[in-house]
Amino acid sequence: MSQSDQPSVRLRPEIIALPAYKQGKPAQADAFKLSSNENPFDPMPGVIAAVQAETAFNRYPDASALALREQLAAKFGVDSEQVHVGSGSVALLAQLILAAAGPGDEVIYSWRSFEAYPGLVAVAGATSVRVPNRADHGHDLPAMAAAITDRTRVVIICSPNNPTGAIVTADEFHAFMVAVPTDLLVLLDEAYAEFVTDADAVGGSPLLVGYPNLVVLRTFSKAYGLAGLRVGYALGSVAVLNAARSTAIPLSVTGQASAAAIASLAAEPELLGRVGVLVARRDATWRALTLQGWNLPASQANFLWLPTGDETAAAAETLADAGLIVRPFAPEGIRVSIGEDEAMQKLLTVTADIIESLPPEHVARRKD
Repeated sequence: MSQSDQPSVRLRPEIIALPAYKQGKPAQADAFKLSSNENPFDPMPGVIAAVQAETAFNRYPDASALALREQLAAKFGVDSEQVHVGSGSVALLAQLILAAAGPGDEVIYSWRSFEAYPGLVAVAGATSVRVPNRADHGHDLPAMAAAITDRTRVVIICSPNNPTGAIVTADEFHAFMVAVPTDLLVLLDEAYAEFVTDADAVGGSPLLVGYPNLVVLRTFSKAYGLAGLRVGYALGSVAVLNAARSTAIPLSVTGQASAAAIASLAAEPELLGRVGVLVARRDATWRALTLQGWNLPASQANFLWLPTGDETAAAAETLADAGLIVRPFAPEGIRVSIGEDEAMQKLLTVTADIIESLPPEHVARRKD
């Protein structure tokens, strides 16, 4: 930090040292943006019409997004007070962490996982406890359970895991919940749940009755294609969600976002048909990469993980030179969103050269 960047007022040192969240790099007009896990399909006409009809910009929106909460409550078979709507699931994560953890407390999560987790914990004044992913890039839930101490206030589980795409199975999750204290808040981040096709994967909403310390987080940004409108929701006990509501910035979900989400729920069969196209494209791309010699996890999200290790920066630059903007996490790997079919075909052309350039013993290369 240069002298000119030094703040002239007293600020929290851990915040000054905290890197700001960086979204996926934008793409030029002649390139494909595969860096932010966005839905490549254009918004549906009915959703656009619902947003355009919401023109009372001079009025505040419904602070609780009641109409949307009622729709979600009916969908999941819960009371509307068991649904909390926020400006994206990451905002809800922030509210729940603030509600449960502060200075001297710990928040456990797997790593690598969603890059916003460390920042959200630091802002709350709590301490991150990162438990390394397993060799297959999934959560090591027994190790996470073993990391719980008297200071632990929150555990975050991300399934499918961002950025590796690995799931937590229902059996693994149940064993974890049985092992942890019943007064420990467990956040199940299911931002990519609609893309899951593995029957063994955990599904959070049916488990809420049995685990009152569980909150399930979902979003309209990915499968429903509303990333630019920022709307997500949490399902859980009324007492826990009321605490989150107390930490929320009021009126952060716009009327346009609520209207778009309601219209998206009405158009769910068609939207999930689009999800099916992306899932098929994901699986086909994974198979093709495997045939090229890549050793990569079988993703259950709308992205794939290339474990490029120390070669991450160079591989991302090679992809960028080919017009493919991806999300590098040096020195671990590259997350590639599932985009247009043309983008996936171009990706396979470039990855064939990248895998051949890696050393024979590289972790990204299949050994069989």
